[in-house]
Amino acid sequence: MAGGAIALLLTTGAFLFWQGHAASRPSFPTAPEVRAATSSGRQFALLTPELPGVPEATAKTREEKRFGRADKDRDGKVTEEELLAPRRKAFAKLDIDHNGQLAFNEWAAKTITKFEGADNDRSGSLTAAEYIQTAPKPKLHPARCNC
Repeated sequence: MAGGAIALLLTTGAFLFWQGHAASRPSFPTAPEVRAATSSGRQFALLTPELPGVPEATAKTREEKRFGRADKDRDGKVTEEELLAPRRKAFAKLDIDHNGQLAFNEWAAKTITKFEGADNDRSGSLTAAEYIQTAPKPKLHPARCNC
């Protein structure tokens, strides 16, 4: 019984010593300053550590990013040519005879080619087995790292 009492006293003393030692240690560093910011009408908190000489990044809105993509020559203005150029390229790919007009067969050329390629018996209609060939090919994604 005396051994149990001594063990209890030693455990209590070790616990009190540990608590006193932990209280004398410096605490964790203070959290960075939190300030509110807005983007597109929404508020969110920014954690900004106060580091000297670090420039603050400006958040671009969705429209500013879209404008930047359209302004090809980076002159701060979007011209009609800059805005229409991607559409002209897409139209030129579809305009097979390059007459500046898009006929239905030109617009549907990819689908027509797909149909003709799947119609193996040249019957003008697709069986269930032939129709399966027209299904879009699955996109192959590169293997992801299991880090």
